[in-house]
Amino acid sequence: MKKLSLSQLEQHLSHAAWILKGPVDAADFKAYIFPLLFFKRISDVYDEEFAQALAESEGDADYAALAELHRFVIPDGCHWRDVREVSTNVGEALQAAFRGIESANPKQLYGIFGDAPWTNREKLPDGLLINLIEHFSQYNLSNDAVEPDILGQSYEYLIKHFADLTNKKAGEFYTPRSVVHLIGLILDAQEGESIYDPAAGTGGMLLECTEHLRQAGRDYRTLRMFGQEKNLTTSTIARMNLFLHGIEDFQIARGDTLRYPAFVQHDQLRQFDCVVANPPFSLKEWGVDEWSADPFGRNFAGVPPKSNGDMAWVQHMISSMKPDRGRMAVVLPHGALFRKGAEGRIRQALIEQDKLDAVIGLGANIFYGTTLAACLLVFRAQKPAERRGKILFIDASNQVRVGRAQNFLESEHVDTIYGWYAAGEDVPHHARLVDAAEVAQKDFNLNIPLYIEKAAGDALPSLDEALTQLETAAQAAWQAEDRFRKLLGEFELL
Repeated sequence: MKKLSLSQLEQHLSHAAWILKGPVDAADFKAYIFPLLFFKRISDVYDEEFAQALAESEGDADYAALAELHRFVIPDGCHWRDVREVSTNVGEALQAAFRGIESANPKQLYGIFGDAPWTNREKLPDGLLINLIEHFSQYNLSNDAVEPDILGQSYEYLIKHFADLTNKKAGEFYTPRSVVHLIGLILDAQEGESIYDPAAGTGGMLLECTEHLRQAGRDYRTLRMFGQEKNLTTSTIARMNLFLHGIEDFQIARGDTLRYPAFVQHDQLRQFDCVVANPPFSLKEWGVDEWSADPFGRNFAGVPPKSNGDMAWVQHMISSMKPDRGRMAVVLPHGALFRKGAEGRIRQALIEQDKLDAVIGLGANIFYGTTLAACLLVFRAQKPAERRGKILFIDASNQVRVGRAQNFLESEHVDTIYGWYAAGEDVPHHARLVDAAEVAQKDFNLNIPLYIEKAAGDALPSLDEALTQLETAAQAAWQAEDRFRKLLGEFELL
């Protein structure tokens, strides 16, 4: 058996997709590839645990098979090698193995393999499934043989190369690991804390909090993880990812967070130490009717427009923070910083409550699936004394390595941006601690160029940045015209 490198993994997945190509749409590849990848991985991990126990017991096979020595129970006939021996009705054998494993591990693995139609022989004939199983049999996926985040790496590859248009239209973009790492540094999860992601995706942001503790030499297993994800396949991958990282205290709920939040106690939203998300950008049809009379009071700052759910996510997340030490970070499009109307009124209410800690503008074209530049909003239930009544603005738009088709936020850029955030001090052309009164004077517009002047000689803005700047300038002109008309009217009354 070979050990997978990242490049080998990508080639491996690419070939698996090639086997499926034709009968299966590219948008559905992950619904078939991930269950097989997970099935192979837990079978190999089981064998690895069995071999270790066998060595410890000097060859006692009954001892090595004890359920308490294994992370999961694999019933007789449900191991990878059992299915590999089947040559007819392979889809039925796969489905039976999946359901057997789920039934034997109801608490951990219920529904983990999803609901792909494995028994559809027109789409998945025996020959195709045999080829696919043989392909996945090439590598040992035990803990000693692969990197622990193999599922996350696999998902990243499939999203990059086989992302379907429906995800892009829904505003769902893969979050680069460097951005996730920056968020982990800012939130600074501590032992024993609860972490919540209301748009959990594959669990990458939750896992980053565990990695943050692990790298600091602290006990990441004391963290309690909670997430909600609407997409069945994606929520399943999140559960797989957390299981295989050794995380035991977690709950991943499936469902529509804005309409039906899953984590409720005594008719109130459950609250957490850290709240983090990269929700779908500018989501349409997000549930405005339910929010007009939200039973959980998440519309405390106002009801967002029907056509854009960005501020619904923000208010849901703030409502989910613990009132004493809660903190949150959310990825949003830049438009959320300056759009007027209902969103402007919501921004005003949030700023007046003094929970907004920082606005961080990231470089353009670093998110796969969109060339838009995104931003981070950081909120704290209780800001440190030196930052009360103030908001830290950071322009990190030039903190990227420019690539041919995509830009990249490298580790040195993350360190620089986090350094600016942690210091909370003015840095010419990059960071400025602004009084909330100044923001109020600018009609609660959070657009970063209003507060930080770019250095002379900076590179020309990208098309997206130029459009953002144009919209800001137009809004400023309209506001000036409104003030002029008001003054003119007062003059005429004299």
